[in-house]
Amino acid sequence: MPTTALFVLAAKWVGIATAVCAVVTVLSWVLKWGIRFRLVGVTSFMVILTAGLFTLSIAAVPQIKIPGAVPFSLVYDNGAAQTAIAVPPEITEPQLEATLRQAAYDLFSPGRGSSTSTQLTIRARTIIHPEENVSKPLYLGYVKRSLRDREDDNMEIFIDSEKLASLPKLSLR
Repeated sequence: MPTTALFVLAAKWVGIATAVCAVVTVLSWVLKWGIRFRLVGVTSFMVILTAGLFTLSIAAVPQIKIPGAVPFSLVYDNGAAQTAIAVPPEITEPQLEATLRQAAYDLFSPGRGSSTSTQLTIRARTIIHPEENVSKPLYLGYVKRSLRDREDDNMEIFIDSEKLASLPKLSLR
């Protein structure tokens, strides 16, 4: 996975190549080479590429992995302050807490905005089948985190132990 250090290294080398390209372009104008207009285009592209890599070296954020989190899928996201994730029905309470924390880190984005709330709420649900051909969503808990602060140490995690206990137990055969 690309890291900040890798983007810094790439920006450095592409920046050096851009400087060399710029020198060749100036030389082509002084010597009136026929390809001087093409070299202007190549140099311009190199400048844009260098700027992009430099920006990625500043903005790249490492992925945080929470131990014990199980895979989840995003089932609803309004792009502002409300999301819902689906978790497997065999989930345990420690796994659910870790998964809610993982979702809180994964779904944070500085581009989320809400005029009515300062917190992102992520609800975890699973699907149970109380009868044949009947599916029912069961909300197991939620996490509330800041919409503004990436490193939110005050996340509010709620797990509905009663609903979690009502999940069918996985039989070992």
